[in-house]
Amino acid sequence: MPVSKETVIERLKTVNGPDFTGNIVDLGLVSEIFIADSKVFFSITVPAARAQELEPLRAAAERAVKAIPGVANAVVALTAEKKGGGMEAPVPPRPAQRPAPQAAPQRSAPQAPASHSHGKRGVPGIDAIIAVASGKGGVGKSTTAVNLALGLAANGLKVGVLDADIYGPSMPRLLNIHGRPQTVDGKILRPMQNYGLKVMSMGFLVDEETPMIWRGPMVMSALTQMLREVEWGALDVLVVDMPPGTGDAQLTMAQQVPLAGAVIVSTPQDLALIDARKGLNMFKKVDVPLLGIVENMSYFLAPDTGKRYDIFGHGGARREAERLGVTFLGEVPLEMGIRESSDAGAPVVVSKPGGAEAKIYRDIASKVWERVQEERGAAEAAVPSIVFE
Repeated sequence: MPVSKETVIERLKTVNGPDFTGNIVDLGLVSEIFIADSKVFFSITVPAARAQELEPLRAAAERAVKAIPGVANAVVALTAEKKGGGMEAPVPPRPAQRPAPQAAPQRSAPQAPASHSHGKRGVPGIDAIIAVASGKGGVGKSTTAVNLALGLAANGLKVGVLDADIYGPSMPRLLNIHGRPQTVDGKILRPMQNYGLKVMSMGFLVDEETPMIWRGPMVMSALTQMLREVEWGALDVLVVDMPPGTGDAQLTMAQQVPLAGAVIVSTPQDLALIDARKGLNMFKKVDVPLLGIVENMSYFLAPDTGKRYDIFGHGGARREAERLGVTFLGEVPLEMGIRESSDAGAPVVVSKPGGAEAKIYRDIASKVWERVQEERGAAEAAVPSIVFE
């Protein structure tokens, strides 16, 4: 029997609110509840300053919902968005406590890689995170992202892919991955795998035809969990296929995740380049290094005659890169084989590794990784050193 929202709400009424002041439903702390494939998604609004302290509240709500017969899993996140029904009133402060006696120093546990940007927390085991973005949809960003990831793997790196496009996840189809991810301990997900890549996508958690009718806070909660509550293991690089555009999800991801850099995908025509500039400017404003621009659908070679046609114009992305002082990473042709192999779940880098298109993606991957190392070197050189004489 399908699980209803009413059943979930009744169960959540058994979860006490912060400082045991009523329950989280009557306090108005529970967001809109979304149910898909026996999986329940919602967020709990709490004061931002107490988010870490109130993690047990989130865990209690998650356990309560998972215990409902028919619920396969629950995705619960804490958000700090103000909403009607209780969060406008401040939560009573806790009594002041005396500082605990200072304990003997202990060896700290391994931490995530440090970020060069203030307020950004790395992901344990992941050496670098690269965003692949576009100013608009329909420019082949996801196809570029997956072939870039496979190119990095072909060049000898350990690579993962995070499909951050909640509303239109593409990675399950592009990488021919089916089924649901397993959990390690009921909370941490194991990524799906194919072609040597570790992959996480909302497309693994809901059916392909299920619409995701979520507002910004829910999207960011899902992205945070797919990034930080997944057993990625040791990776040289995580490629993030960003949603198209420059909305809340993209901006928050750029502000909160320690990105090693961003790759912008555009087609040659002026209209696409206008949108690509928006993406470039967004990353500049939040101090994310620009690794370069890829011109996708750059030209078309007729299969029968070999004649070249510049259907969407040509060279616009290269000229834009030169104008902005950004690395031009390469031109990817409008090629039927790329489209057909992507639709079949076997991208050209793995299905035709010896082909010209696969070489283009591997070359782009090499340039991207070189740019990551350059940006790292520049960041390390900018850190002042203290010399004792």
